[in-house]
Amino acid sequence: MRAGIEGLLLGLLSLLATASPASAATASGGGFELSQRCPPSFELTSRGVCEFRDRYQLYDSLQGRGVGGTRTSLPPHRDGFTPQQIDLGRYLFFDPVLSGDGTLSCASCHRPDKGLADGRPRSVGVDGRDVPRAAPTLWNVAFLKRLFWDARAESLEAQALGPLFSPVEMGNEPAKLLKSLNGNATYRRLFGEAFPSRQGAITTDDVASALTAFESTLVSFNSRYDRYVHGHAAALNDRELEGLNVFRSFVARCSECHTPPLFTNGEVAVIGAPEPKGRAFDAGAQDVFHAPKLRGGFRVPTLRNIARTAPYMHSGAFTTLRETVEFYNKGRGNAVPKGEQLYLHWHISSPDLTEREVDRIVDFLQTLTDETFMPQVPERVPSGLPPLDNPVRTASARPVANSQGAVR
Repeated sequence: MRAGIEGLLLGLLSLLATASPASAATASGGGFELSQRCPPSFELTSRGVCEFRDRYQLYDSLQGRGVGGTRTSLPPHRDGFTPQQIDLGRYLFFDPVLSGDGTLSCASCHRPDKGLADGRPRSVGVDGRDVPRAAPTLWNVAFLKRLFWDARAESLEAQALGPLFSPVEMGNEPAKLLKSLNGNATYRRLFGEAFPSRQGAITTDDVASALTAFESTLVSFNSRYDRYVHGHAAALNDRELEGLNVFRSFVARCSECHTPPLFTNGEVAVIGAPEPKGRAFDAGAQDVFHAPKLRGGFRVPTLRNIARTAPYMHSGAFTTLRETVEFYNKGRGNAVPKGEQLYLHWHISSPDLTEREVDRIVDFLQTLTDETFMPQVPERVPSGLPPLDNPVRTASARPVANSQGAVR
């Protein structure tokens, strides 16, 4: 009986996962209409909200078998938004009206063509200066309890508003943002449709809710690795399977922090990652939690779509996956600056992997790529500004004096 029920559920989930994308909000008569359909892999419930559905939810183990077990369940997902709220958030995400000077959207640093990161060692703010850290990918953020590299945000809403009002990133102010949105007849109508119970003018809470709704749909669980996990043995070749075994081994210990299926445990870890030459040491989570033991600590990033999100680490210190794996293989504390006494995570050891084993890990990491449900970039947005920033915008040589206001 259980096998039959699971078979039916798997069939339903497969249909949900392969359904055609929700129709994009379309222009009609000079206006915009919000989608009434949930994005792929989400089901519209009787409550009128979209809930995430995936085969990993059929598994009842959070620990798995051994280190980094494959058939493990997912933590709770932040869902429960209506199709209209999600689609409104999509418009806002791609609209430069959210920035202080109208030149940057959220998508400027979380680009669909860069794995929802931006391909830079450090992102670039509204005044053309480098911000202190690299842009982390947004894939599967709705499963995380803490956001940003230094783990300072405890909700997607806090994460969504952080960059908007950072003086070194999008450079806006609440009053200015709300004046822009409330002065736009299209946005007033769309917010009313997405949040029919709200009263009065658009608020920053409304903006945060819409962006959260959209970001909650950025899911990635249909890679070749996932197909292997769910029973398609031929999805991975021999080299990739060898890499998976090294990745999960008690020697490499990769999966103890990059735990499947999210390929992150969401925790802060001190690993002694280097800063590029000439850059001051970044205290990371120490400044957030006022804990000396977290000096140089950062949230463990997901490895989902890792092949698409170079350069790597909070500082963009490594340009390739092989360089990144080699950093771990060089041994505990190999890049800790002279004079720094860091409390390195106990999983960081000296694995002494062979060149072949390093190569196989890199091969395996390539199997985590899945951009099946990449959101559609709108052809236009209600502000009338270009949905993505001008590609000629470049970083200035001016350094950022300190990390105050950093939003990564």
